Amino acid sequence: MALLETQGLTAFYGDFQALFGVDITLDAGETLAIIGANGAGKSTLMRSISGMLANEPNQISFDGRLIGALPAPEVMALGIAMVPEGRKLFPSLTVEENLLIGKYGRSVKGTWTLETIYELFPVLRERRNNPGTALSGGQQQMVAIGRALMSNPRVLLCDEISLGLAPVVIRDIYAAFPKIRAEGAAIVIVEQDIGQALKVADRLYCMMEGRVTLTGTPDAISRADIHSAYFGVHAA
Repeated sequence: MALLETQGLTAFYGDFQALFGVDITLDAGETLAIIGANGAGKSTLMRSISGMLANEPNQISFDGRLIGALPAPEVMALGIAMVPEGRKLFPSLTVEENLLIGKYGRSVKGTWTLETIYELFPVLRERRNNPGTALSGGQQQMVAIGRALMSNPRVLLCDEISLGLAPVVIRDIYAAFPKIRAEGAAIVIVEQDIGQALKVADRLYCMMEGRVTLTGTPDAISRADIHSAYFGVHAA
């Protein structure tokens, strides 16, 4: 049985339908990459799984439990943590206070504490008393990841974590994922950077216009296949 699964997932913003029958599975300890252009439905998928967007109860299951209609705090308490697009740090709080918020509502003890987060991202220890939004974009992203890890999640959802960051910063952030995975978390990474996604994923899903257009392992999918699934046209 998959740890996390969506079955025929649909999602709406009012009368606008954003997802059309999306099926994905995530096994324990696995890393999935969700790729696609802007408007493909990637962030809507993450919002649905995390409980930020309500769905039909039977369209999402986690560890055998139907969670599609659960609100975000209950989803987080079960062990699914979200690193949202844009980071969404609290500007009135310090780095350390932003990190500590991540453990509220989840009583499970595990590897991730302030100390282990600072070991993962040493620059945050140096900046721990600074306002969270006074950091560089890359450092803020580290805070957002650390905040999610503080709940010791079984599934870590990462929505567009490289967006707007310099390549050297992206490299430093992605260097943390093997350690995160080694500590037992399954990871779902939403990415527009196809090359980066292929480096870290066990499997990938490509989305276009709210539908899954391609799935497979990086070594079994050609760039031509990805191009076709990503843009809906065949590469020359």
